Amino acid sequence: MTISSPKRLGALILAGTFAFAACSNSGATTAPSVAASQAASAAPSAAPSDGSSPAASMAAAPLPPTAAVTLQGAGATFPKALYESWFQTFTGLYSNVLFDYQANGSGAGIKAITQQTVDFGASDAAMKDAEIAALPSGTKILHFPTALGAVVMIYNLPNTPKLQLDSANVAGIYLGTIKNWHDPAIAANNPGITLPDLAILVVHRSDGSGTTNAFTSYLDTVDPTWHSSVGKGKDVKWPTGVGASGNDGVATAVKQTPGAIGYVELSYATTAKIDSAYLKNADGNYVAGSTDGVTAAADAAVKDFPADFRQAPIINGAGPTTYPIASYTYLLVYENQADATKGQALVSFIYWALTAGQSSEAAIGYAPLPAAVAQQALTQLHLVTTGGAPIWP
Repeated sequence: MTISSPKRLGALILAGTFAFAACSNSGATTAPSVAASQAASAAPSAAPSDGSSPAASMAAAPLPPTAAVTLQGAGATFPKALYESWFQTFTGLYSNVLFDYQANGSGAGIKAITQQTVDFGASDAAMKDAEIAALPSGTKILHFPTALGAVVMIYNLPNTPKLQLDSANVAGIYLGTIKNWHDPAIAANNPGITLPDLAILVVHRSDGSGTTNAFTSYLDTVDPTWHSSVGKGKDVKWPTGVGASGNDGVATAVKQTPGAIGYVELSYATTAKIDSAYLKNADGNYVAGSTDGVTAAADAAVKDFPADFRQAPIINGAGPTTYPIASYTYLLVYENQADATKGQALVSFIYWALTAGQSSEAAIGYAPLPAAVAQQALTQLHLVTTGGAPIWP
């Protein structure tokens, strides 16, 4: 899918300033105007959850090239809606920068960046040590977090707008030991609700998926049987159920099948208008999947955020409102950019995503980065080089 339309998704005051400056640039081979440089330098930093506004960087914002360029990417379906929004908005600001992103799963994104068939990859699961070791000699990949999301349990039950599940329920359903919606173990968590005598159809991902990595990390943490017999990862051997490709495939399968249950990123449940369960968190409260619940999880864990950015899913974080399955999503970028023009475009886009782009996340079901994490990512952006020199000094 090539995104070349200047249509805006989300009203950003900054966008008007950028667009005006971009229009003032009269030719594809001329240098960016002073107005554009000033506008880029004034781009707001990533907004933290507490509403404060830390300085993003002492350096002026990196500008995109003036030559026409198309950035090829592939990977996670988890952030598809967010990335589509960002790509459209950024192309609206700089019409010479286009994006072609194939949302085909985190596993495919890691494979593509490893095989050097894309300019950037995308994954909700940080690369494993073995995947990093499999990179071509001399290749280094940087992880840039862009957002956080909740993995929610969507379900299709007639006349059941609210459903409460604890970890034992979820594990039992996906192990195949809880087979019917009126099972006593589910009924015990839903007093006053008459659950139907209806077989449960389990839906899971059929492709390698960061959403699966987060979900199975949850099951691996909360259930000893799951831990010993199935484990966690982007792809596992499922004990039961049917597979569907991508978050959208799981959402469609659940929506079309009474009795079905599946797991998707929050924005897919919101977009498809499918009910999602309240999950019991570490504090014993049933909480709905929400950007606020994910933000609470991220803020509680930010002190332990790793220096290499490879943060595992945040499972059962402490706090009364914390949602128990939260995950970062990443852009995977070559530290050394062989194509200087593409490298300049990519660095400029990532800077924009880590600053101005953060303000549009909550409206489409994602949580913005904690301020400290966004600042770390901006600092790391100075490490991206071409021809031995940093693209953003």
